[in-house]
Amino acid sequence: MLAAGIAVLAAVLVVRTLGVRSKQVAVAPVAPLAIDAAAAAERLAGALRLRTVSHQDPADFDGGQFRALHDYLARQFPRVHQTLRREAVNDYSLLYTWPGGGDGRPALLLAHLDVVPVDPSSEASWVHPPFAGAIADGYVWGRGAVDDKGSALAILEAIEHLLAAGYQPPRTVMLAFGHDEELLGEQGAQAMAALLKARGVSPEFVLDEGGSILEGLFPGVASPVASVGMAEKGYVSVELTVDGSGGHSSIPPRRTAVGQLSAAIDRLEEQRMPANIDAAMRRSFEYIGPEMIPPMRLVFANLWLFRPLVEWQMAQAPRTDAILRTTTAPTMFHAGVKENQLPTSARAVVNFRILPGDTIDDVLAHVGRVVADPQVQVRVLGRADDPSPVSDVDAPAFAYLNRTIRSVNPDAVVAPFLVLGATDARFYSGLTPNVYRFLPMRTRPDDVPRFHGLNERIGIDNYVGMIRFYAELLGNLHALEGRAPAPPPDAASE
Repeated sequence: MLAAGIAVLAAVLVVRTLGVRSKQVAVAPVAPLAIDAAAAAERLAGALRLRTVSHQDPADFDGGQFRALHDYLARQFPRVHQTLRREAVNDYSLLYTWPGGGDGRPALLLAHLDVVPVDPSSEASWVHPPFAGAIADGYVWGRGAVDDKGSALAILEAIEHLLAAGYQPPRTVMLAFGHDEELLGEQGAQAMAALLKARGVSPEFVLDEGGSILEGLFPGVASPVASVGMAEKGYVSVELTVDGSGGHSSIPPRRTAVGQLSAAIDRLEEQRMPANIDAAMRRSFEYIGPEMIPPMRLVFANLWLFRPLVEWQMAQAPRTDAILRTTTAPTMFHAGVKENQLPTSARAVVNFRILPGDTIDDVLAHVGRVVADPQVQVRVLGRADDPSPVSDVDAPAFAYLNRTIRSVNPDAVVAPFLVLGATDARFYSGLTPNVYRFLPMRTRPDDVPRFHGLNERIGIDNYVGMIRFYAELLGNLHALEGRAPAPPPDAASE
């Protein structure tokens, strides 16, 4: 009987696996546009030389650098600035409007002009100075090359090219470039989203940074994976405080404020919020599972049986574990002023990135249950956001984005994913349900530490591929309209 049961189970697993069909759309590759790569690289390098840094201390903000970048963009992209209406929002963010020839809902592309700071002590470790805008060895080097001036400049390059070819979009195109995304976007993206809402703007889709084309970063898939963010995690930092009595360290109490707070932090790290392969993550597996090598394809085609195994395996690595759960990250700890003096208080900050399906209230309830110590005071620190809504991957806008990615990157597998960090896109979810997060850049394993790290750079060929993607996305909006194709832009014109 056991052998028969095993045989039946094996048959069910195989049948279910064979029944899985690829969700990749068949699209003919497009002929690449003629892009002057050297000139485009130099324009990006020039933008990187401007230090549009988002400092944590507002007193360090240099608005002159942002205004200089605005002037630089106007000089470098004259057709864009002659044709599109540009508005400065809260002085430093830029909102562009390219009126379309039809009455369809607008397409809205996002990027941000600010960059994270560079630790002065690390500058000597950069191959090229972080704000030199160096072009060397086939790369453009500098802070912001990837996150996120590269995206903003690539969008403008694409539109400049389309304008040179005489292209008129069949629907309005809008660009929203924030100036404080690295500080959670309250003055930039939030203000622009509120302005658009007040004007009654309801975009057909929003596209921001988020996922990218991952090469060698997805186990079990030989092809590059174009990861399109359909949602992003929420964010809350919780401050924990314990008051102590102070005194001389030679006569300590059984547990000091430091010890008591350390114990609370230890409990939070040991008792994390539960893992959950939710409905959004299952949609990801529907796209990526059929493209996996056969043993892994069988596993993902039969999550009804193998779900505990998949959750266990994903939990072994921080990057995949973060996809499964609301994460717990103690990030700050302060106590004491002298080595032989007992602290009168101890303070710690724990940052949580909230999985869709969980809420800020769920996190706070979890902290209260796990800490379980009335002497540990708990409060929310600064801004907090629940997870974004999960965008619909069955919407025509996602299908259009999917086809565009595949036409420019025919070797890539497209799959929806969860974005682990925060982006400006979350502010626009009240304008449209179709908010997607995808940076059309190829990312390899050695690129990952460069995000917010040392030696940020982008390959010139990679950057040209981004320009071509945006040109294809905006140059074929007739496909989203359901109209007959327009004549393609002249690939030779510049």
